[in-house]
Amino acid sequence: MTAQTWHYGLIAKWWAEFNDDFRPHEIPYFQRYIERGQPALDVACGTGRLLLPYLRAGLDVDGCDVSADMVALCREKAEREGLSPTLWAQPMHELDPPRTYKTIFVCGAFGLGSTREQDFEALRRFRDDLEPGGTLLLDVEVPYADAELWRYWLKDERGSLPQGASRPKSLSPASDGTELGLRSRVVDFDPLAQRVTYEMHAEQWRDGAQEAEEDHVLSINLYFKNELLMMLEQAGFTDVVVEGDHNDAPPTNDDDFIVFVARIAP
Repeated sequence: MTAQTWHYGLIAKWWAEFNDDFRPHEIPYFQRYIERGQPALDVACGTGRLLLPYLRAGLDVDGCDVSADMVALCREKAEREGLSPTLWAQPMHELDPPRTYKTIFVCGAFGLGSTREQDFEALRRFRDDLEPGGTLLLDVEVPYADAELWRYWLKDERGSLPQGASRPKSLSPASDGTELGLRSRVVDFDPLAQRVTYEMHAEQWRDGAQEAEEDHVLSINLYFKNELLMMLEQAGFTDVVVEGDHNDAPPTNDDDFIVFVARIAP
C-alpha cells in the first residue's frame, strides 16, 4: 500500500493560501527544540507552515512531505522570500534523507494515509536518521478530542455513515483572484482497527463561476497514548516523555493533542 493524502491539487493550494495561522502555538514549541539541536527535519512539512518561520529565523531545517504538490508550493513560497531549503517528496515509511539530524519533528501528520505497519516502519527510520543523542518530536490528536468523531465508536451511530455529501459552506479569496472552498465528511469508521476515513471536497470559483472541483479520500490511524509509547520503545527509543498540548507540561485528560518527546542514547 502506498501512503495517500488528500493534500493534492486544489486542497494543496488551499493549504498554501490559508493554513499558516493554524495552531500558531506549535511553532515556538518545536522551535525551542530545534534551537538546541540542529540540523532538523520537518517530516510532513506541507506548504511550510512551520518550516518557513524556522528558515526565517536562520535555523538549519530540511523538509519532506508525501505530497509533491505540497512540496512544490512550499518551495515557491520559500523562493519568494529568498530562501532555498532542501525539500523532497517522500512518505514517512520510506524516509531516506540526505543527512542525519539532531532533531526530527512530525506535527499533525503521523498515521495519515498509512497502515500501522508503515507507521512503525516510519518510527524505525526516524530512529535510524537521528544522530546519537538526537530527539524525535511527534504529536497526535487524541481519539476522543473530536466529539463528532467520538460518537462513531458506538455501533448504533456508525449505522449513519457515510455522512451526507454537501457543498462548501463558504468560499475564501485566494491570491490569484479565485475563491476556494473545502468540505470534509466522515465516510467510514472502524473501531477495531482504530481507523477513520474522510472525504474532502474542494471547489475553485472565479467571478461567480465554478472553475474546478476535486474529491480526495484520506484514512487516518487513531492512536492512544500507550500504544504509541510501546511502538516507540520497540522502534529503539529508550527515553520517551509524553507532554501536553505543545506546552512543556505533563499531559492531562483535557489535552486534545499530546506530544511524544523521544530520545536516543548519546
